Amino acid sequence: MGSRPSIGEASDRIRRTCSLTDEVGRLRYVSANRAEALERLGISRVRDLFLHVPHRYLDFSTVAKIAFTTVGTDATVVAKVERIATKRPRSRMSIVEVEASDETGVMTAVFFRQPWVADQLHEGDEVAFSGTMTFAYGFRQMKAPFYEVIATEEEKKKPRAQILPVHPATEGVSPAWMRRIMSAALADVGDICDWLPAKLCAARGFMTLARALREVHFPTSLALAEQARRRLAYDELLCLQLALLARRTVELAGDTPFAHTTDGPRKQALLAALPFELTAEQHAAVHDILCDMEDPQIMNRLLLGDVGTGKTAVAAVALAAAADSGTQAAMMAPTSVLAQQYAEKLGPLLTASKISWALVTGSTPPQKRAEIAQRVLAGDTTVVFGTTALLSETMDFKRLTLVVIDEQHRFGVDQRAALRKKGTGVDLLAMTATPIPRTLALSVYGDIAMTRFAQRPHAGAGVTTKILTSNNLDLAYGAIRDAVVAGRQAYVVCPLVDDSDEGADLDDLPENVQTKTKMHSALATQVTLQREVFSDMRVGVLTGRMSVAEKDETMAAFRAGTVQILVSTTVIEVGVDVPNATVMLIYNADRFGLATLHQLRGRVGRGDMAGEVFLNSDAKRGTPARKRLAALEATSDGFKLAELDLKLRREGETLGYRQSGATTLKISDLYGDGDLIEAAYKDARSLYRRDPQLKDPVHQTMGLEARDRFGAYFEELGRA
Repeated sequence: MGSRPSIGEASDRIRRTCSLTDEVGRLRYVSANRAEALERLGISRVRDLFLHVPHRYLDFSTVAKIAFTTVGTDATVVAKVERIATKRPRSRMSIVEVEASDETGVMTAVFFRQPWVADQLHEGDEVAFSGTMTFAYGFRQMKAPFYEVIATEEEKKKPRAQILPVHPATEGVSPAWMRRIMSAALADVGDICDWLPAKLCAARGFMTLARALREVHFPTSLALAEQARRRLAYDELLCLQLALLARRTVELAGDTPFAHTTDGPRKQALLAALPFELTAEQHAAVHDILCDMEDPQIMNRLLLGDVGTGKTAVAAVALAAAADSGTQAAMMAPTSVLAQQYAEKLGPLLTASKISWALVTGSTPPQKRAEIAQRVLAGDTTVVFGTTALLSETMDFKRLTLVVIDEQHRFGVDQRAALRKKGTGVDLLAMTATPIPRTLALSVYGDIAMTRFAQRPHAGAGVTTKILTSNNLDLAYGAIRDAVVAGRQAYVVCPLVDDSDEGADLDDLPENVQTKTKMHSALATQVTLQREVFSDMRVGVLTGRMSVAEKDETMAAFRAGTVQILVSTTVIEVGVDVPNATVMLIYNADRFGLATLHQLRGRVGRGDMAGEVFLNSDAKRGTPARKRLAALEATSDGFKLAELDLKLRREGETLGYRQSGATTLKISDLYGDGDLIEAAYKDARSLYRRDPQLKDPVHQTMGLEARDRFGAYFEELGRA
C-alpha cells in the first residue's frame, strides 16, 4: 500500500479542486479572445473545460498507408498536403480538392460546399484524413473526409501521441489549440479530489476522477478512454438524479401527506359502470396508484402508456378514490379539445358513480366559470376537468388532494407546482401517451415513480402505414375519397399553419440535407383541397392559432360528421378520439419526429374499421429522414420506435419538446449507457433513503456537485 499524502500534498489537492470554479481565462494559453470563443462552447469555468470531452479519437496505431488501403472501406491515413485547388463547376457550389501523399502513393480529398477547407489546410501540413476510400480518375479518393492537421511543416519533428483526441471546437479555438489548453490545465490543476465516495467508486469499478480526466482527454488506449468516459457519464447521470430528487423534496416541502380511502363505494360503482373489464396491466396500474394514494407519502407517479392503452380508465379510478375520501381532484389537459373529450368520456361514468364534476376551459363563459368556481370552493363539485384555466387565481378548492396531469411534458415544472399548491399534500398522477424509452424516462422523470403498460384493451382494427412521394399523392386522395363515400372520415396533417411560416420549430432534416418539396400549410391546403380535390365534400381546418371556441366548434363538427375531412396541424396529436376517422395523410412527414408521427397515427384505426396512414416525403432512400419513416412503416410498437428515435436523435428532440428546467446531457449516451442510467437511478435513491439531506460529510460534496451542474432545477422552483 502507498503512503498517505502529506498535509502539504492534501492542501495542494484541495486548492486545485477549489480552482475548478475559477474562470477559464485564468488558465495558460487562454487569452481574452480564446475565452470568448470557449464561452460559445459553454465553457466559462475550469470545470466546464474538463467536462468538454473529445467527440472522437485518431488512433495512429491503426493508420494505413495510402497504397495499402482497401477501396470501399473506411480508413485513416496520414499524408503531406501537396496541392490545394478550389473549383466552381456550377454556380453556388465550390469544390476544394486536396492532393496529399505519403511514401507509398497519392490520394485526393474532395470537399463539397466547404470553401473554408482551403484556408485551414496549407501545403506541407501533415494531415490525418479519415473516411471511405474510393477510386476515381486514376487515384484513391476520399469524399468529405474528417480531417485533422497533425503538424505544420515546422512542427513535424515533435513526438506525436499514439492516440490524438479531437475535441468539439469553434472559430477562435481549433482542436489543436483545445489540446494545448487542455494539456496545460490538466498539468496545472488536474490532480483534484474526487467528489464521489471511494466506497461507491470501488463498488461500481470506476477509476478516480483525476485519472478519468487524464484518460478521457489524453488516453493511453482507446479502452481506457471509454472507461474514463463512462466514469464521467455516471457522474453526470448521478448528479441529475440527485437534482431531480432534491427538486421533489423542495417542491413538496412543508406539505402533510393525505391518506386516501381506496376501496370505497364510488370506486366500486365506477368500476361497475365501465363498459369493459380492465386488462391485467390496467389492474396492476390501478394497484400501484391506489397503494400510493393510501400511503402516508405524497404520490408522484407517471402513467406511461402507448396510444390506446386505456390510461383514462385508470385515471378515473384514482378520481373515484378521491371522491370516496371526501376530497377533490383536478384533471388538467394541454388542450381544450382534450379536456372536453375527457369530460365527455369520464363525465357519464362519474355521474353514474354519484360523483359531481365540471369542465373549465378558456372558452367557458365568465358567468358559468364563476358559478363553477363557487361550487368548487364550497366543495359541492368533486372533480374538475380543464386546461391551464385551472391555474387561475379565481379557481380555489375546498380540499384538493389529487391532481391528474395529462401529457405532463407539455407543462412546465412551475405549472405543475402551481396546481398542486391549490391544496396541501396533493398526490400527483401524470400521464403521457408519448412512448419514452426507459433510459430516457429515468433521466427526465427520475423524481417520479413510473408505471408502464402497452397492452390495448381494444386493439381496434389496426393501421397500415405507407410512404408516398409527392408524385403518388393520388393514392392517398383516392383512399380519402373512398373512406368518405363509405361514411367514414379522414385527417390531413400539415407542418405549417399558413404559408408565411418558416417551420423553424419543426423536427428538421439533418444538416446539409436539403429537399425541394413544398412545405404544406393547413390554411392553404384546406382551400386547395376544398376547391380542387374534394369539392363535393366538406373540408374543415383546425390549427393551434384558432381561438378555443373555434377549436371546440370545429372538433364538434368533425365528431358529428358534419366535417368529413379535417385539415390540421399537430394539434390533433394528443388524445383526439374520433373512431369514425380511418384515413390520414401527413404532408412533409420527414419534418416530424417518430414520436409525433406515431402519436398522429394513433388517431385512426381506433374503431372497428382498419386505418390507413400515408406519409408524404420526397426524402431520398438511405437518408436518416427516410430511415425514420421506413421504421414507422415497418412497426406499430411505440416503444421500439422511441428507442430508434433515441438512437437517431438527442433526448429532448426525441420527446419532441424541451421540458422547462431540463438540460441536454453532455457526456452520457442515453441509448448506449443504459446500465449507467439504471445504476445512477438506484444509487441516488439509496443515498436519499439513508441521508435525504446529504448531510453526512461523505455525501456533502455530492450535493454540491449536483447543484453546481443542475442548478436550473432549483432556480425554477424558486420562481414557481
